[in-house]
Amino acid sequence: MPSWTRRSIEILAAEAARSADTHLIRLDLPAFPGIPLYLKDESAHPTGSLKHRLARSLFLYAICNGWLHEDQPVIEASSGSTAISEAYFARLLGLPFIAAMPRRTSCDKIAQIEHFGGRSHLIDGTDVYGAAEQLARESDGFYMDQFTFAERATDWRGNNNIAESIFRQMEREFDPVPRWIVVSAGTGGTSATIGRYIRYGAARSDGTQLAVVDPENSVFMDYFNSGDASLRLDCGSRIEGIGRPRVEPSFIRGVIDRMIRVPDNSSMAALRVLERLMGRRCGGSTGTNLVGALQLMCELRASGEKGPVVTLICDGGERYRKTYYNDDWLASEGFDVAGEQARLEQVIQSGRWLDA
Repeated sequence: MPSWTRRSIEILAAEAARSADTHLIRLDLPAFPGIPLYLKDESAHPTGSLKHRLARSLFLYAICNGWLHEDQPVIEASSGSTAISEAYFARLLGLPFIAAMPRRTSCDKIAQIEHFGGRSHLIDGTDVYGAAEQLARESDGFYMDQFTFAERATDWRGNNNIAESIFRQMEREFDPVPRWIVVSAGTGGTSATIGRYIRYGAARSDGTQLAVVDPENSVFMDYFNSGDASLRLDCGSRIEGIGRPRVEPSFIRGVIDRMIRVPDNSSMAALRVLERLMGRRCGGSTGTNLVGALQLMCELRASGEKGPVVTLICDGGERYRKTYYNDDWLASEGFDVAGEQARLEQVIQSGRWLDA
């Protein structure tokens, strides 16, 4: 084995050992007796998001496959969070890093990529894939391609992946088996890992179902319903990090039990609700997750069922100060956050789902 390969694997293993597991936060909402809400706080990672796990796995996968070599530039297509995490790992390994991203990516994300020594290549439109491939060709670099390899780079059977972590942390709860785990999809890697793990670990996850929430301007839910992998959109999601204009190779529909479409306005309003409940700000995809979780909790209550619902805090709200938490930006995008926030607060107070 080349010395750089061996040393790189050792560096990544040491980084993993330094990273403690993320917290599983419990919220008991009075209108939902016996239906606690748990939020897995992935913003606690060193790079501030769920994508920290993915980035480490992608680097290990590329190195162990013999694809990535010493001094080779790393190129990625991203909406920001994966690029931040990959820039961090590229710096650990002494590799240049460039991210192809939509021009509307938040400036706070761009600043974090640069903080970790990476560079952003901003494009108009949605073809970040083609831009990344071109950058790789021009720089003799390696295109990491998270959208293809996310579902296979992670060991879905365990090895402290996010699914194993959730079930391990739930073990000492009074009701340890989640009724639903609710996630959103960007690459589809997280839903693939959790869905496979639920089936693989059926002895302790029997009764758990996986729900994936999808924002506007995304084809995932339509693909889930139709099976048509050729679906395309001309515009991208306004919820950074989730929703895609095409069906990504890492999105595995067969491991998903249900999909829920969440309007962007609801996602934005849910951020304000969550800030009240937790006293902190989270990223847009966490708002999407919360809306789906609340809908499922209402359905459990209406049918007289009980059991935990688990979802994710994907990243923190500090990356979105000038967008999701900026009233002027919300108004310019046509969001009526106040009215939708009032509806969601009523859902939480009543325990009944009210259509938007």
